[in-house]
Amino acid sequence: MSTTSDSGAQRRGKAPAGERVADWADGRLGVYSLAKANMRKIFPDHWSFMLGEVCLYSFIVIILTGVYLTLFFHPSMSEVVYEGPYVPMQGVRMSEAFQSTLDISFEVRGGLLIRQIHHWAALVFLAGMFTHMMRVFFTGAFRKPREINWLFGFLLFFLGMLTGFTGYSLPDDLLSGTGLRFIEGVFLSIPVVGTYISMFVFGGEFPGTDLIARLYPVHVLLLPGIMLGLLVAHLILVFYHKHTQYPGAGKTEKNVVGMPLLPVYMAKAGGFFFLVFGVIAVLSAVATINPIWTIGPYRPDQVSTGAQPDWYMGFAEGLVRVMPGWEITAWGHTLVLGVFIPIVLFPLVLFAIGLYPFIESWITGDKREHHILDRPRNAPTRTAFGVAWLTAYFVMLIGGGNDLWATHFHLSINSITWFVRIGFFVGPVLAFIATKRICLGLQRRDRDKVLHGRETGIIKRLPHGEFVEVHEPLAQEQLHVLTQHEQPEPYEIGPETDENGVKRKVTPAQRIRSKLSKGYYGEDNVIPKPTREEYHEITSGHGHH
Repeated sequence: MSTTSDSGAQRRGKAPAGERVADWADGRLGVYSLAKANMRKIFPDHWSFMLGEVCLYSFIVIILTGVYLTLFFHPSMSEVVYEGPYVPMQGVRMSEAFQSTLDISFEVRGGLLIRQIHHWAALVFLAGMFTHMMRVFFTGAFRKPREINWLFGFLLFFLGMLTGFTGYSLPDDLLSGTGLRFIEGVFLSIPVVGTYISMFVFGGEFPGTDLIARLYPVHVLLLPGIMLGLLVAHLILVFYHKHTQYPGAGKTEKNVVGMPLLPVYMAKAGGFFFLVFGVIAVLSAVATINPIWTIGPYRPDQVSTGAQPDWYMGFAEGLVRVMPGWEITAWGHTLVLGVFIPIVLFPLVLFAIGLYPFIESWITGDKREHHILDRPRNAPTRTAFGVAWLTAYFVMLIGGGNDLWATHFHLSINSITWFVRIGFFVGPVLAFIATKRICLGLQRRDRDKVLHGRETGIIKRLPHGEFVEVHEPLAQEQLHVLTQHEQPEPYEIGPETDENGVKRKVTPAQRIRSKLSKGYYGEDNVIPKPTREEYHEITSGHGHH
């Protein structure tokens, strides 16, 4: 005789396989509660947030294509004689690493396309990271509670640069060998320990016999593993801290206006992944990058013509190229300042932007949480600093390709070098001043639009003969966007003596903070927002057309 539950199960029938698998997983992992808490999470719908997705999807493409390439690449510097299908290289002595790269390009089915996709995806990843970081920087999305997530993103960019460098060094071609020779010079310029570092990394005198075998696990395992961990931590914090959003109607520090993760956002994200993958694949199919068969294997006595690193390393290359060849010789030792100073400046310039959130937090004394983004014009000092940093970066990119600028535009390479030397110091200052003035001008225009409305282009003649342009009042949503930002007072040290006439102790750090704070919120750095009284006086008819 069957029980009631058994008969009920027979009437319902057997549960679908997917439901049974979900029930099994929920009993062990609690996926139902996890999905309920996160699958309906809201994400803002703005095109600039897709920059982070470009980085994520290109990183996935890098991992997928990298796994395929590892199946055929031989990380060995042992010399062999090439006898493969590429006729111009037949009979040439080369390393196994270079030979296996040629085999991937000409003998493995789809190998050349995969190589191209892998390289282009790396460039897209770093370009996306760079642009994404600048979007976060200029909108103030790095403020509390997202300082740690900013550091994760910065480290992803920095490690991506190192991973890219180790990657294009693996084929052991003449271009990558020239880059490694550059790195050897960097090591040797370090006082006292430089020689030991070089011998340790290269396993002897340059180029050694072990370098490719050492770079290989660093490129395919160590650096990608660290980056994957940072990426997961970055995404977890994005979920934990609700997403930032641009100012607008209904948007506050305590809510997020947008679309749910499932099903809308997930469907759009899935389609965007294939779009990014497709663009990278088309780019790889039509634009050749790093054609090592035209460059040839590395030889220490040769340098490839027009040797240029990938764009993200052009800044470091430019610093070295434009630095005068200064040297100091003392006690039988030579300090090569022409290389040592640039390699000290390079990380300093990078970490200036990486540590900026903590510097701004200290200057402004702002410890509150921020989920509404700034309009760049409303933070003129921060925006000016960012543009100045970008100016220094791109000026040095010109220096990194000074020979190509000279040959392609028929210019003097010495003139280009001097332009970069001067521009590195003068350019950021001019960019800072100009950007700040532009931001203040935009603030003035916003103030005028709030008080007088939008220009309609309609000219009206008043009864007494005066011609005026008719202005249309702004909608409430537009007024909110133009006036929602805060304008804090600058940090003040206060009187030098207390109420008892005793001189207060003021530290140098407090004086510095006060001066810098005035650079953010001082009288000449912020255009005051219109007051409620000013707005009502004008809109009530007094002076309003």
